[in-house]
Amino acid sequence: MNSWFTVKVKYTKQLENGTFKRVSEPYLLAAMTFTDAEARIYEELGSSIRGEFQVTGIARTDLHDIFQYDDAEQWFKCKVTYDRIDEDGEKAKTISQNFLVSAAHVKEAYERIEESLATLMIDFNVVSITASPIVEIFPYREEDVQSPVAKKMPIIEEEPQHTPIRQVFSAAGSDLDEEDLNEDSDSTLTDHYSDSSTDELDEELNDEDE
Repeated sequence: MNSWFTVKVKYTKQLENGTFKRVSEPYLLAAMTFTDAEARIYEELGSSIRGEFQVTGIARTDLHDIFQYDDAEQWFKCKVTYDRIDEDGEKAKTISQNFLVSAAHVKEAYERIEESLATLMIDFNVVSITASPIVEIFPYREEDVQSPVAKKMPIIEEEPQHTPIRQVFSAAGSDLDEEDLNEDSDSTLTDHYSDSSTDELDEELNDEDE
């Protein structure tokens, strides 16, 4: 069964000014086991990183889907919750799922996660959005016999203005993160990089509506 793994890699990186610096960067990839994840990161980065590099950490990462747009490189982790209803129509449990979406900023990440999940036949809440340090994602590959092929959303017909193309990578092997949540708990949208507050994001969204 496949899962997402975050692999931290330490190596000497050449900066734009020509100087060299020792850095540690996280990558996200699909693999069967921790051993497979380590082997694949060496395979993926072996030709792109000059010199030696070291894997300093591997952690299983709970993600339900990844929505990648071709016009943004920054990743945001979005936590979404919805109520699961039992056969009698009663609320059984609150389900929590994590998603990654590429966007230029928190506001756009919110809009894109709403757009990406708009086809769901349930009401959901985006309870948090945080900037992710992920550098690059290596999804499932067709040559991996035991791995599902990454799904691609149909490309929207070209318009006068460029419409970002989105790809969806599903983590079929990831477990759902289910938890009971307090009904009175507040939803927050936070950007760990810019320290944007919920009120600032709400003002941005209100300005856009006007």
